Amino acid sequence: MSDWHAWAAVAVFFGTYALIISERVHRVAAALGGAGLMLAIGATDDVSAFYSEDSGIDWNVIFLLLGMMMIVGVLKRTGLFEYLAIWSVKRARAKPFRVMVMLIVVTATASALLDNVTTVLLVAPVTLLVCERLALPSAPFLIAEVFASNIGGVATLVGDPPNIIIASRAGLSFNDFLVHLAPLAVVLVLVLIGLSRVMFRSAFDGDADRALAVMELDEREAIRDPRMLKQGLAVLALVIAGFVLHPVLHLEPSIVALLGAGLLVAVSRANTGEVLTEVEWPTLAFFAGLFVMIGGLIDTGVIGQVSDALANAVGDRELGGSMLMLGASAVLSGVVDNIPYVATMAPVAADLVRHLGGDPDHVMWWALTLGADLGGNATAIGASANVVVLGIAERARQPISFWQFTRYGLVVTAATVAVSALYLWLRYFALA
Repeated sequence: MSDWHAWAAVAVFFGTYALIISERVHRVAAALGGAGLMLAIGATDDVSAFYSEDSGIDWNVIFLLLGMMMIVGVLKRTGLFEYLAIWSVKRARAKPFRVMVMLIVVTATASALLDNVTTVLLVAPVTLLVCERLALPSAPFLIAEVFASNIGGVATLVGDPPNIIIASRAGLSFNDFLVHLAPLAVVLVLVLIGLSRVMFRSAFDGDADRALAVMELDEREAIRDPRMLKQGLAVLALVIAGFVLHPVLHLEPSIVALLGAGLLVAVSRANTGEVLTEVEWPTLAFFAGLFVMIGGLIDTGVIGQVSDALANAVGDRELGGSMLMLGASAVLSGVVDNIPYVATMAPVAADLVRHLGGDPDHVMWWALTLGADLGGNATAIGASANVVVLGIAERARQPISFWQFTRYGLVVTAATVAVSALYLWLRYFALA
């Protein structure tokens, strides 16, 4: 590709990004328009966009979302989310901050066992119902959950899609992630809770009468179809097991999710058309457009040049290199979705580790993981979970703007990345 193509691809990408930030054009229209321009200027082509594993649409992400959205659509009809909403409010004594803490902890824990996208698909409907019952603004609670999902996803190999890419490239196991990153994830969740108490303090003024009314409800009465609920929970348990056993079964999460969705629709005899109406089709279209745009940057060599520049800047400096990897990954993952970023950066990190003579569990891999996962919190489109929750909120007619999300995301990202830098320095250098 020529330099002209590279500069044109950069112009299209940042022009589209500016439209998304300004919200003058709907983000789905902006992303699809940007993808069309990338194809029109020749930055990428149909073969690369639709079939390339390196620079095309990540169909594993698209079909993982589709399968889990269908499962959630069936579970929604059982009354499960109403049950969980009432149960959680009662356990938190209807205190808004306690409710937020409970949702943060549950979301972070679930994201360590599932992937963060699946977690927010399950938790977000509960959150909307909780906020409706207590007459609270939903945006602060949904935003806090997104942060928790991305932080919790740091802890395990299956917690965030970039972790799977890194583990495959570095030869890391599920236990490697638990040993090296799970302790930090616990600390970061506590940091998030502290920040949430300050950032969202105006959201904790609840309606006392509504709280009293919820405390008097019997959550068991919310279940509308016990038979379908049992079927749904059984299939969900199988899907979760499939996610966790990925290193053994070698089945991609997308395949597990689609198998689960097909099985649940079949055994529950749910109306397929009604289930498909629960799918966030605009969100899937947004991801497709975003992947094509980033593919244009990859095919024209733009992202490769950025990666090479980072590798040259690192040189032989292990401490400085790991800090640079952490910081650069956090910044870039806030702008570019962290899945294609990690897919592009992983080979560069592998070369750095070999050059530094490191082991498979070298600090450079953990710096890349932390930067990519935590940097995803920085902006509304920095991670898949962010985009999914914004789509759910918009569908519920409680939209969250790009800047409403990002002004909190930048604070959380700065704090968690700073704590992570301290952790990396202490564990791998000062106390090594």
